Amino acid sequence: MLAVSAQAPGGPEVLQLGELPDPVPGPGEVLVRVAWAGVNFIDTYRRSGVYKVEFPHVVGSEGSGTIVALGDGVDDLGVGQRVAWSDVPGSYAELVVAPAARLVPVPDGIGLDVAAALPLQGMTAHYLANSTYPVQPGDDVLVHAGAGGVGLLLTQLATLRGGRVITTVSTADKAELSRRAGAIEVIRYDQLDDLTAELPKLVRDATGGEGVAVVYDGVGRTTFDASLASLRLRGMLVLFGGSSGQVPPFDLQRLNAGGSLFVTRPTLGHYVVTTDELRGRAADLFALVAEGRLDVRIGATYPLADAAEAHRALEGRATTGKVLLAATSS
Repeated sequence: MLAVSAQAPGGPEVLQLGELPDPVPGPGEVLVRVAWAGVNFIDTYRRSGVYKVEFPHVVGSEGSGTIVALGDGVDDLGVGQRVAWSDVPGSYAELVVAPAARLVPVPDGIGLDVAAALPLQGMTAHYLANSTYPVQPGDDVLVHAGAGGVGLLLTQLATLRGGRVITTVSTADKAELSRRAGAIEVIRYDQLDDLTAELPKLVRDATGGEGVAVVYDGVGRTTFDASLASLRLRGMLVLFGGSSGQVPPFDLQRLNAGGSLFVTRPTLGHYVVTTDELRGRAADLFALVAEGRLDVRIGATYPLADAAEAHRALEGRATTGKVLLAATSS
């Protein structure tokens, strides 16, 4: 099979397409022919060495495809069944072996491209809005990177729960996408001279001086201080990523001074611990898509051979919505 491997920690240039032996499923596993692989920031963290992994390794953990073989003991999935996943290592490949318990069946009527775009970013948006801080009707919510893959989905899910969503974006085109997703106010952070000082003021102006109930922040280092300062009394900062870099240690007394604030650093794996929880979240998302209540934007697709270009585009914030790699042979 063809697969994209990171040869050593580094930039996108360390990604190489090459041939590897076809994998074989063991007990409790299935072999999937990959249709689409999702491109995510966690892939860049692992590639660059921010997250510790072994090298070389086949990159990617998200995708969709069709089961072509079953390992011993798998009785709840079948050959020919369409499936998707969010946490299966080695997904930038034509074939991948996956634990059956970590796969979600893809319903009829949902394309495999959409199915690949939902597991990581969609379930992240789902747990953020429904579990980490369950948005309540009338809540003011701030979502950073509102035109990104998580941002567009999270804006829609928070709005469906009755939230009033404010987003940050970096271009006019991204602002329009964010508004279409339901944002009531869109702030162009590229037009601010001092993000930390100016953003909280704009947020408070948009919320009658109170601030927001929750900030969903996947950007990290460059937005953290502004996020804290944008919260209302007893508000919660949900730091779920670090696309601009990791947040350094800070004085916990800032939470007291800011109004008895909360900060949490969640990750998807802790919200899909069981197969039932994993498939339940996925089923909710697929149902919303089928009902026309959730729009999944696929912003760009690349062949496997261009995985490095996909990483450059993602890290350069040149993408909107979901970025996918076509894993089928040309």
